[in-house]
Amino acid sequence: MLAHNVYFALHDDSPAAKQKMVAACKKYLADHPGTVFFACGTLEPELSRPVNVRDFDIALHVIFESRAAHDAYQDAPAHHEFIAENKPNWKEVRVFDSVVESA
Repeated sequence: MLAHNVYFALHDDSPAAKQKMVAACKKYLADHPGTVFFACGTLEPELSRPVNVRDFDIALHVIFESRAAHDAYQDAPAHHEFIAENKPNWKEVRVFDSVVESA
């Protein structure tokens, strides 16, 4: 499987803007073929240990059944629509992709 984790820092980091972004993730990114797991949400404000990275507003987590499913998702019209609609508010985007196995 391939884990696709994306962390977004927003220019407008108001609660309304964060909820709009989460709603857009759910609308455009949740139901792609080959998705094993999907989740998105906001930074947990109460977890602030020295090891916690806190320079993002929205986290997206998608597990794909294969690299091929991930690659198809990258080229899907809904993914491109998500980017076009939301990119103006992105201050920074970091993507962490990894090959994963379940226990």
